[in-house]
Amino acid sequence: MALRIFADYQNAMTVKKRYLFLVFLALFSACRQNRQVRVIPVADFFKSQDKGAYAISLDGKTMSYLKLQGKKQNLFVEDLSTGKSAQITRLNEKNINYYFWVSNDEIVYYKEKAGAERLSDIFIINKNGENERQLNDNSKSRMHVLKDQLIDGKFLLVSSNKRDSTVFDVYRLNVRNGHMDMAAKNPGNITNWVTDSKGQIRLATTSDGVNQTLLYRENENQAFRSIVTNNFKTTFTPIAISDNRPNILYAISNVNRDKNALIELNCINGKESKVLFSNDTLNVVDAQYSESKKTMAFVICETWKKEKHYLDSSARRLYAKLDKLLPGTESKIIDRDKAENTFIVRTFTDRNPGSYYLYIADKGTIRKLSDFNPYVKEAEMCEMKPVSYKARDGLKIQGYLTLPMNKLPENLPVVVLPHDGPGRRNSWGYNAEVQFLANRGYAVFQVNYRGSSGYGKSFAAAGSGQWGEKIKDDINDGVRWLIENKIANPRKIAIYGTGFGGYIALNSLYSSPGMYVCGGSNSGIINLFSYLKAIPPFWKTNLQMYYEILGNPLTEGDRMRQISPVFHADKFRVPVFIAQSPKDPRSNSGEAIQFVKELKKRNVNVTYLEKEYSEFSPQGEDVRQALYASLEQFLSANLSKK
Repeated sequence: MALRIFADYQNAMTVKKRYLFLVFLALFSACRQNRQVRVIPVADFFKSQDKGAYAISLDGKTMSYLKLQGKKQNLFVEDLSTGKSAQITRLNEKNINYYFWVSNDEIVYYKEKAGAERLSDIFIINKNGENERQLNDNSKSRMHVLKDQLIDGKFLLVSSNKRDSTVFDVYRLNVRNGHMDMAAKNPGNITNWVTDSKGQIRLATTSDGVNQTLLYRENENQAFRSIVTNNFKTTFTPIAISDNRPNILYAISNVNRDKNALIELNCINGKESKVLFSNDTLNVVDAQYSESKKTMAFVICETWKKEKHYLDSSARRLYAKLDKLLPGTESKIIDRDKAENTFIVRTFTDRNPGSYYLYIADKGTIRKLSDFNPYVKEAEMCEMKPVSYKARDGLKIQGYLTLPMNKLPENLPVVVLPHDGPGRRNSWGYNAEVQFLANRGYAVFQVNYRGSSGYGKSFAAAGSGQWGEKIKDDINDGVRWLIENKIANPRKIAIYGTGFGGYIALNSLYSSPGMYVCGGSNSGIINLFSYLKAIPPFWKTNLQMYYEILGNPLTEGDRMRQISPVFHADKFRVPVFIAQSPKDPRSNSGEAIQFVKELKKRNVNVTYLEKEYSEFSPQGEDVRQALYASLEQFLSANLSKK
């Protein structure tokens, strides 16, 4: 009887919370009813940054940044003692994808490789713009810098698949003469290499496709030996090797627990020796190690927002000072000098894309550098609220609901945005796509369906093998929750996503008839068989993992065909939006075009947009604006007429 009374109490409290949530939404929206909401131009939401990617030299004396010139980004540096700036690169054709300081005087940057999306040429240049030279050859191999500092003043530690396209070996690259000497040969199953703070290769991860093994050695003269083996569904992420205790590894781990914790691993015996932070309800998603103080500074946990839990008092004081200097916003340090005195800080909220600041700790000074997007005004943006509901099998699903500013939270047109992934998640913060849609009068619904990261091991594992099945059901159950609570107009619901989100959107359109009046996919997966074939050679060691997550085409072919949109053009009954780039290596553009033809042959109203580049590339501003202008027209035409 007591159990029943407790259950009745819980149900009553759930109803009460839902009622209070809806009352809050109603009151919040009602107070804004008389406020005029400007229809913000598409271009304003999706501008490229004029200045961004700020970084600090190792000695803290020079700041660098990328500045947009026309449609190209170039590197600039500023002497922090004089305030004088100078341009050090002059690129006319390709953009800089990424860069970092490797010494007090030298910068390494990745430049887009001509005719090869997702490949880059790597250069090094002095901070005065002199002695620029290319570090990698012009072959089709890939190279990644493992440790962003010079060793002995002239070597960079890099991984490259130039010997064998399927694996990455480690080389010492002499930046003075371009010579590469192998530092560690990959036997064929190593998927990741990890260095200590001095640039010594101390850890490696192997995979047989399902199980991952951590290899360790005390120094580079020794052979690697295995110390820990886990299934790929288990999280074990190395953060740093201790400088004071070189056999201790700091790692984020959910071994023998559901939620990620920060632990110390004794690499001699492979045993967990200490838990630095653990909580049964909080999932650690990141952690910060201080090389200058040689200690773990804090962990980051994520519920509906990210929050820091401090392990070092100096880190606590640093962020307390930033909170005082930058009130009412979230602060994130994106770069620092080696002494951890000069910092680049990025701010943001859910309604503000934020700004960049230079903070010098010993002087206590802060200086605004630039806004992420000065065209966005916080007062015109909408709040992102956390929501939760129960899926049909009882699993708790969480997400976010962003309501348009000038509408009551009832009978609204809704755009459902499944996130890319599936091993990712939606997070609280500014999202240009969400704000753009909310500004057009749509409620935007983001669901962290099962398989999303950040909610623990069991929740992530619940998504394995559920592409097009329970993952889709989680989203549909959320839509039903919106309808039951009178927030959504059941005749005005659309679904749209990018990548895996696009796959879910298309899958939902034909397998959930009557729920969505239209839907769209941007660079979405339409054929699981083709998707598996497109896996790059250097990911082949993880193929069995993909089979567990997606399905094995040899043994589960019928099921995979059933959940692949390309085979079901005859089942589509509502308008479809498809955007695709022929340069996207993850998808078969010819197959997408044929799919569009099949839909049109069956009199499905299709809007097809071919993108020259990815909208996420440095030259993607025009693509972004064309994409969202076309999506706006599509949604307006199909949601307003119902």
